[in-house]
Amino acid sequence: MRHAMIECLLSASQTPTLPLPLAQMSIDRSSILLAIPVFNEAATIESVLNRVQSYARDVLVIDDGSTDATAGLLARHPIEVIRHSENRGYGRSMQEIIRYADANTYAWVITMDCDEQHEPKQIPDFVHAIEHLSADVISGSRYLAEDHRDDPAPEQRRRVNMNMTAELNDRLQLDLTDAFCGFKAYRVAAVRTLHLSVDGYDFPMQFWVQAVANGLRIREIPVQRIYKDLNRSFGAELDDPERRLNLYRETMHREIRHCRHRLATAASRGLECPARHHGA
Repeated sequence: MRHAMIECLLSASQTPTLPLPLAQMSIDRSSILLAIPVFNEAATIESVLNRVQSYARDVLVIDDGSTDATAGLLARHPIEVIRHSENRGYGRSMQEIIRYADANTYAWVITMDCDEQHEPKQIPDFVHAIEHLSADVISGSRYLAEDHRDDPAPEQRRRVNMNMTAELNDRLQLDLTDAFCGFKAYRVAAVRTLHLSVDGYDFPMQFWVQAVANGLRIREIPVQRIYKDLNRSFGAELDDPERRLNLYRETMHREIRHCRHRLATAASRGLECPARHHGA
């Protein structure tokens, strides 16, 4: 039996998503935070913030040391901003989002990117899932249900994603279809106890292992696959897909070794783990 059942809300993929005005959403929106990590997003920040504020009452932006006009543009909007003096990484921004949501007593936090590759009109899909699914993590998937509006994924990115998703599924008994989509909803009470420390793009590898080790209930819902920046840089050496793949795998394996006593034996298959020491 799989550890976490992945549930598809087919209604979200079979019909176009209709934007619901804030006042028409049945859930108390004061319990949900929308959080967006950004780095040098001056070209898209205005468009994204103008659109998301139709669906979210409370918005937090983590400005991860932007050196373009992002900071000045953020000041035009009625949102909360945490600004890093230097770039600290996607994973560090995610850690701060969870801490902020917990400190400010939000029940849920929805995360999305700011590069126009996540569709704000799908925020209500996550709110619907929060209301109707028994879940601690609701993860968007660009591969769960094909849609005529979907863009083709760049081959190297898709290959890395599929390889890592398959290994996560095999080791952790998951049924994920997209391990790297940043469009997610997290139950704050469930994720606040995780010990997340990975600062870079390999953050999801640590997160998924800890989610399983802590018994979190995971669901997937379909989101539109949008690729506008085919030349996106992951920074320095990580633009090499093989090095990126190796980093992701190393982080996953390290976290599995760390959490091995709370995971099924199959998770550690083929990994060297420190021997258990028993007292005399």
